[in-house]
Amino acid sequence: MRAWLLKLNQYFPVRYTAWLLCAVGMLLCTFTWVAFNTGGLLALLFALGLGLGLRDVRQTRHSVLRNYPVIGHLRFLLEYIRPEMRQYFIESDNEAAPFSRQQRSLVYQRSKGDPDKRPFGTQMDVGATGYEWINHSLVPTELPTHDFRITIGAQRAQPYSASVFNISAMSFGALSASAILALNAGAKRGGFAHDTGEGSISAHHRAHGGDLIWEIGSGYFGCRNDDGSFNAERFAANARDPQVKMIELKLSQGAKPGHGGVLPGPKVTLEIAAARGVPPWVDCISPARHSAFDTPVEMMHFIDQLRSLSGGKPTGFKLCIGHPWEWFALAKAMLETGITPDFIVVDGAEGGTGAAPLEFTDHVGAPLQEGLLLVHNTLVGLNLRDKIRIGCAGKVISAFDIVRMMALGADWCNSARGFMFALGCIQAQHCHTGMCPTGVSTQDPQRERALVVPTKANRVHLYHENTLKALKELVQAAGLTHPGAITASHIVRRCNDHQVKLLANLLSFVRPGELLSGEMPHNVFKLYWPMASAHSFAATP
Repeated sequence: MRAWLLKLNQYFPVRYTAWLLCAVGMLLCTFTWVAFNTGGLLALLFALGLGLGLRDVRQTRHSVLRNYPVIGHLRFLLEYIRPEMRQYFIESDNEAAPFSRQQRSLVYQRSKGDPDKRPFGTQMDVGATGYEWINHSLVPTELPTHDFRITIGAQRAQPYSASVFNISAMSFGALSASAILALNAGAKRGGFAHDTGEGSISAHHRAHGGDLIWEIGSGYFGCRNDDGSFNAERFAANARDPQVKMIELKLSQGAKPGHGGVLPGPKVTLEIAAARGVPPWVDCISPARHSAFDTPVEMMHFIDQLRSLSGGKPTGFKLCIGHPWEWFALAKAMLETGITPDFIVVDGAEGGTGAAPLEFTDHVGAPLQEGLLLVHNTLVGLNLRDKIRIGCAGKVISAFDIVRMMALGADWCNSARGFMFALGCIQAQHCHTGMCPTGVSTQDPQRERALVVPTKANRVHLYHENTLKALKELVQAAGLTHPGAITASHIVRRCNDHQVKLLANLLSFVRPGELLSGEMPHNVFKLYWPMASAHSFAATP
């Protein structure tokens, strides 16, 4: 019986039940109308429902309606009658929920090209502790473009001119083929970068030719031997593809740092297996640590090897800050070897993932502010900051989010959540089940078809473009000419009811070369810098 129901669900999914009921109701009411001259109005109503369902599955604007014909309209009805303001839920008891709903609403508007202006002043409580703003200038600037860019790896053979806002790492397998196609098509249209995630480069990443940042994780997918070790020849073959602009070695991710991963065999489809270079239908393991190096010095040489094999493309690494002495060990290895990455991406613990243990998502890894500030301060103190660009990721969605991260030392920002919202994600939180209602994070072809690639690619492009336009307005209001000129002296935070401070006065910053002089400016350096060794990730006594 269960097998029969599963087979039936293949051809007429349960989520189509409301549509099916309309068809059955129309037939029954039509029969009673013809036989007993009653039920005509009900037959008409059911016919309208049947027609509505047909329209829903054929339209390309709303993924929810394509997957949930007829009944999906309840979502929009409930959104419309939401009390106070239908898009901004400030009254919720869950402190995280208003933030995510407000930000998601902002992304939806910008990705659809709808006006994002609001009447009646701020939606925030300006008197609340933690409220932040950017100081404006009485002589604002006028900038010719919102296409803000930075050069990464300027001294390399193939430097990359990157947008200050790009798509963060999300693998094919975690996301559907349609989602990857839409993201890359949007990136191509907008001239910004698309990080592949550690699942390597699939055919869907290549289809539209958008700029790629190839992330190499501990599983070495796309460049591995059969035993899971690194394969230099396979790496070079992929890395030299002109579509690949940068190489990113992933040490850890903010959502579950220090935790490996397993993609169960039934989910390792032929397409996913081909992209990752693993056997299909067999558990795909992402180890918790790398096997290509054991010490910080070895890691620097590995980065240099990747850069050479790629033909001189900018090469760096991504990490979520954990033990400070391990990060300091990497910094000491840069000094000892003279090998520096072209960039470092700092992932905050507030970043998301398709699935992770609750304790990891809530209590492992440093939040973005602390991690970013530590990396920036260390490089400044070692006079390495001019050689190394810093990217960051972790709930970066709005233009003000970008401004704030740049004030803390970032050169550019990545976003995963924001671009997922642009694809139509409604945070149903079924990513790990394969039951995504909008076709974003599923390998079910029936659910995936709800995501129409041309429509969503345009939304990805519009979200990026309109966010950068908003960023341009903030930069102009501050009297600056590039977001890179924003510093901690531009951002103000309310500390309590009676005190506000500039971030420059609230947070600790290191002077150029301060660490080289032997000075230990802050407690984290005093405690952990002596414990770090370029030849070991372990703390030394």
